Amino acid sequence: MSQEIEHVQCLIIGSGPAGYTAAIYAARADLKPVMYTGMEPGGQLTQTTEVDNFPGYPNGITGPEMMEDFRKQAERFGTDIRFGYVSSVDFTSMPHKVVVDEIKTITADTVIISTGATAKWLGLPSEQQYNGFGVSACAVCDGFFFKGQDVAIVGAGDTAAEEATYLAKLCKKVYMLVRRDEFRASKAMVHRVMNTPNIEVIYNSETKEILGNGKNVTGVRVLNNQTGAESDLPVEGFFVAIGHKPNTDIFKGWLEMDETGYLKTIPGSTKTNVEGVFACGDVQDHYYRQAVTAAGSGCMAALDAERYLAAKEDEVKVLS
Repeated sequence: MSQEIEHVQCLIIGSGPAGYTAAIYAARADLKPVMYTGMEPGGQLTQTTEVDNFPGYPNGITGPEMMEDFRKQAERFGTDIRFGYVSSVDFTSMPHKVVVDEIKTITADTVIISTGATAKWLGLPSEQQYNGFGVSACAVCDGFFFKGQDVAIVGAGDTAAEEATYLAKLCKKVYMLVRRDEFRASKAMVHRVMNTPNIEVIYNSETKEILGNGKNVTGVRVLNNQTGAESDLPVEGFFVAIGHKPNTDIFKGWLEMDETGYLKTIPGSTKTNVEGVFACGDVQDHYYRQAVTAAGSGCMAALDAERYLAAKEDEVKVLS
């Protein structure tokens, strides 16, 4: 059975603030971008109730509403937005080959990857129940909502330590739940935590359940994995800081990644190690992971793709 094949100038894999911004810029540059949204159009922000730190929304906005605004703007300039997922890629030759939904082949002169990253969760039903209603995986995004309140954060690495100290500036009390009897974080970050008076580190602790009143978080039930004793901490917020997983599995073997799977880009650009393939947003950013920085890198990716195609056209003119 023959596969359907379609050729495009610019293919955007993934949506979210990075993908949609890349689409806006690519469409305005007349690259006629085609976007495949992935199975979660809009990305992580569609799971966020309130966004208060994105410029241009003085009264705040919900994540789903903001992503709908991004989508409409990308479509207004002519982006062809399609629901579907990329199942495999082949970057061995030009144009690049991408298989969508395991049945359709797209060939593309340029590919912009904005597949994002997925927060790692504890896997508790109560964690899902209160996600967005007191449970968060981003202290920088949501810490402000818990100003002057008591919160808990779970994690033992540098990210957890950094987010705990960030929360300590806003919150009355921060309980830091560490599963083992020591941190995985660097000595500098541990020192910072230990010298922050309103952070209380609870070692050998595991989260059993997020407690709530049906609407909001009211506490967390903690198990001491050495003694078996359980205790309840009264908190209004619960932050999960056990890491993120970049959505890069389909690019393994094709694109350079760091040890945790984030795509490597040439510093100062969104270029990957493969000509004509660019990466933007959380898929290549394990440090900032903010909607506004993702959008900025999406703009960069579209400009890089546009300049790459323009340089190719100039080469053809010179040769002819």
